[in-house]
Amino acid sequence: MEDFNLRETRPSLGGGRFSGNDRVGTAFDLVEQMDYLYVRVVKAKELPAAADPFVELKLGGFTSTTRHFEKTPTPEWNQVFSILKDRIQAPFIEISVKDKARNGDNLIGLTVFDAVDVPRRVPPDSPLAPEWYRLENRRGERVAGELMFAIWMGTQADEAFPEAWHLDATTINGDGIASIRSKVYLSPRLWYLRVNVIEAQELQLGDRNRQQPDIFVRGAHGNMMLRTRISQSKNINPLWNEDLMFTVSEPFDEQLVLCLVEKIGPKKEDELGQCSIPLHGVEKRLDFKPPLSRWYNLEKHTVSENGQRNVNKLNSRVHLRISLDGGYHVLDELTHYSSDLRPTARQLWKPAIGVLELGILNAQNLTAMKTKDGRGFTDAYCVAKYGQKWIRTRTILNSFNPKWNEQYTWEVFDPCTVVTVGVFDNCHLQGVNGNAKDSRIGKVRIRLSTLETGRVYTHSYPLTVLSPTGVKKMGEIQLAVRFSCASLFNILMMYAQPLLPNLHYQHPLSCHQIESLRNQATQIVSTRLSRAEPPLRKEVVEFMLDVGSNMWSVRRSKANHYRMAGTLSVVVKCVKWFDQICSWTNPFVTVLVHIAFLAYICFPWMILSTVFLFLFLIGVWNYRGRPRHPPHMDVRLSQADNALNDELDEEFDTFPTSQKQIDVVKMRYDRLRAIASRVQTVFGDIATQGERLYNLLSWRDPRATALFLVFCFVACVVLYVTPMKVVCAVAGFYAMRHPRFRNPVPSLALSFMRRLPARTDSLL
Repeated sequence: MEDFNLRETRPSLGGGRFSGNDRVGTAFDLVEQMDYLYVRVVKAKELPAAADPFVELKLGGFTSTTRHFEKTPTPEWNQVFSILKDRIQAPFIEISVKDKARNGDNLIGLTVFDAVDVPRRVPPDSPLAPEWYRLENRRGERVAGELMFAIWMGTQADEAFPEAWHLDATTINGDGIASIRSKVYLSPRLWYLRVNVIEAQELQLGDRNRQQPDIFVRGAHGNMMLRTRISQSKNINPLWNEDLMFTVSEPFDEQLVLCLVEKIGPKKEDELGQCSIPLHGVEKRLDFKPPLSRWYNLEKHTVSENGQRNVNKLNSRVHLRISLDGGYHVLDELTHYSSDLRPTARQLWKPAIGVLELGILNAQNLTAMKTKDGRGFTDAYCVAKYGQKWIRTRTILNSFNPKWNEQYTWEVFDPCTVVTVGVFDNCHLQGVNGNAKDSRIGKVRIRLSTLETGRVYTHSYPLTVLSPTGVKKMGEIQLAVRFSCASLFNILMMYAQPLLPNLHYQHPLSCHQIESLRNQATQIVSTRLSRAEPPLRKEVVEFMLDVGSNMWSVRRSKANHYRMAGTLSVVVKCVKWFDQICSWTNPFVTVLVHIAFLAYICFPWMILSTVFLFLFLIGVWNYRGRPRHPPHMDVRLSQADNALNDELDEEFDTFPTSQKQIDVVKMRYDRLRAIASRVQTVFGDIATQGERLYNLLSWRDPRATALFLVFCFVACVVLYVTPMKVVCAVAGFYAMRHPRFRNPVPSLALSFMRRLPARTDSLL
């Protein structure tokens, strides 16, 4: 059985200071220090005029080169090379200037540097100034030319580290070089575009004899297309007053295209005109104040016989209200584990309440994701997402135990948010391969509200992946996390604020709109980040944003069922405890309950205070066993360890299904029908009980209603003349009476309720 548990670790952070130390945060104090040898090659002078010079660095078995210049005696490279100190295998560093145009011995000159004499630079010291070094031949004789470079020993905190070329990654070439470096990305700024289609005038129909045309408006922005309902006014001046909602992103390069369409038949439509609206001038509003409406003239686009596209101006026009709603938060993640809850408009942002620091240390025992020459290997990198900021670590080549030791920082505006860290295998290291996709190794979510402020959490998280063949542990990732805040009062005040901006509650969107807009947002974010350099590919972004996680899944339904059962278990325990009191299982406890009940009847003001005191004491008692570790992906809670292969195969099936075997589809359909029948039965029982309560006064059963009215009148008189304390005491002692005074048959009230009619008789 694989171990999917969380493990607490004690790494040596910040150069020997342990994670448990209380101290003020400094840069790179959440990662282990890694020493690197840096060489910055700046430029050369007095080289042969006919040479195509480039610089080659050689350190033991590692070799790397700069780009070359053609026929340039004074080239300037300004490139930085680095190598981990632990991988240095030679005492000398050979820096050579060579001529790419020569065949055979292409050496122009070289210089040799002793690795022992390399000076050490400690930030925040200024960068080491490069110096001129004379070139020599292999016999130690001076030759024409000088080379300017700087060489020093530093750490991953050095500002040259992100752009440095690693000597141990010389096997990578082409566009793959850019994809192994660490980068920071920003999600595009997203807006909700609301298009209120009011009316149209003087439309020109294709068939002027048609008396009641069916006209609707189709809106398109990017890959998203929406349409209104067919206008109820069947004429050439149709009315709609309907909203179309799109997700758009700055800088609003794409235009909104609206087409007025007449539906002629089941699959036949006629375009009556269209208009293209640029979004740069659209009003941005912070509240729900109606924007100014405008009339837009329509155009007719036709194609001539020679293929030329013509645009004809029409007298028709459409009346619209268009606005960019900045008071909403554009959901690109599920609300349950969103990393940002702020509205789009910056004017509505509140100051940050804290800082999240994440140290990505290393991974252990990763699974081989690729094979070459019969040998498995993995080129792993990490991606972390919080708010609009994405980070990507450098790719560690050919290692099952990669060490990144990179630290990143985010501003925190709400503690009830989640940071997501994913590990992937880089499949684009030998140039661009359009068919290859970066393989997912695992993912970790950490909710900030579960962290104590100022404490450094260092844990090794299991990396699990669910596939059609089952759940598998792909390795472990070690992280260091710290959530710091300047004012605890500001954090506590956030718990009294709405989770989402106020506009979500004052003018809520429908569930269908939220799901549609979220799909648009994830497409926009994945498309934009995949165009960066190096790209954050679509499959990576979709995995981090949990695209498709709301699709039907038997496994997920089971997990939610057990979660609900666990939530209701407290109620079940209370019911069982009260049943034991009523059955006098423990007479001593039962007598105490009777005495307490009588005391509450006599002193009713003690009830609420006792309840809150009881809750307070439970919370204080549970403090001793409070969770010491942040939550992690729970395989047992997810029912991933008990899922059947067919259930997983169905979960990973596309929508619509791509399953070709009819028998498998029939089996899944029958299983879904069986599950739905149980849900249907439960809903039917709940509806039946509600209808019976309603029919107490509806005279559907006149005798039952008459009996209930007589009971109500008698109860009214009895309760009027009887003190409430006596009524409560009699009711309580009757409910807790001894078993010898109980009758196993149902009570009068329950029997009466079961005899009441319901609308089940009217169902087909």
